[in-house]
Amino acid sequence: MNMNQIMKQAQAMQKKLAKQQEELAGKEFEASSGGGMVTAKMNGTGTLLSVKIEKSVVDPDDVEMLEDLVVAAVNEAQSKISHEAQGDMMGMINQMGIKLPGM
Repeated sequence: MNMNQIMKQAQAMQKKLAKQQEELAGKEFEASSGGGMVTAKMNGTGTLLSVKIEKSVVDPDDVEMLEDLVVAAVNEAQSKISHEAQGDMMGMINQMGIKLPGM
């Protein structure tokens, strides 16, 4: 493979990566905790779009539980984003025929 071919392949990979990032940014990811008592919605860039909290989970005497549920829902939504991004990246790498050690 000559240098021009390598550069063309790198440019093609950059374009595909940019397209995947744009598509990911346009998606929304939702996760809940506490059996659906708290729900967090994020976009593919990790921006928190909304948090929904059921009234029954709001207890002024146990704020810590509510805080934990919010953190758990947000972390789960972030995990979904990461999982999707990683899957997209591996798909692109496999499609291009690139062999990565240990993968």
